[in-house]
Amino acid sequence: MMKIIPIVLNILIIGLFLYSKLLPYKDKLNPQYKKIFDFFNSLFTPIFNFLKNIIKPFQVGFGLFVDMSQIVLLIIFLLLLNLI
Repeated sequence: MMKIIPIVLNILIIGLFLYSKLLPYKDKLNPQYKKIFDFFNSLFTPIFNFLKNIIKPFQVGFGLFVDMSQIVLLIIFLLLLNLI
């Protein structure tokens, strides 16, 4: 059981990276990859919505803000991975 948790966390980290890269192109994905994307979308969207209520966007310029929810989720995954 303990050997499965790091594998799952690594898959979630890779899924988070690919999710963030493919989100603007989700309508252009092949059906095979669309199913995988939809899986990670259904997994990450409720988490992002929850984190957006807690963590406000960070201002990096005049009228320019960065959504911190994906970065916070990545940090949580990395911390969990290092604790195991």
